Amino acid sequence: MRVTLSYFIEPGPGEIGWQDRYRYASHALRFDVKSPNERANDFTRRINAAVRSEEEGHPGTQSASDHWVIGANGRNKGSIHSDIWQGTAAELAASNVIAVYPVIGWWRERAYLGRWNRRSRYSLIVSITTTEENIDIYTPVANKLGISVPVAINV
Repeated sequence: MRVTLSYFIEPGPGEIGWQDRYRYASHALRFDVKSPNERANDFTRRINAAVRSEEEGHPGTQSASDHWVIGANGRNKGSIHSDIWQGTAAELAASNVIAVYPVIGWWRERAYLGRWNRRSRYSLIVSITTTEENIDIYTPVANKLGISVPVAINV
């Protein structure tokens, strides 16, 4: 499975360079996936701890999953984050929760500019590939998401 998160950041007004990681970008987003053996409540706690760590200036918690090719420390640069999760179909089915969460930027340091309550535009793309070509993975996912499949009617 490949997960790609892309989002728009507003550059810091009057800021030149990258001296402080909270100076250039208005905010940042991160993603993580529940590990196969992790309970949903534990995953929520881990994500909340990651958000708190970022706010306190710490790099955040490590993903409990060792399935990532790049990992959180390598993929969280810039405003496009992509990583590949590798595992079995059963492990992927058990990793059925994805979190997208914010981390701070200049909007927090400059509250007087009133940018803290703006919406963030982002896209999250999840691609699933398998070596087996005779398995239909699209239809079950489309049914779960409520995507209608067009049917040609010959009249």
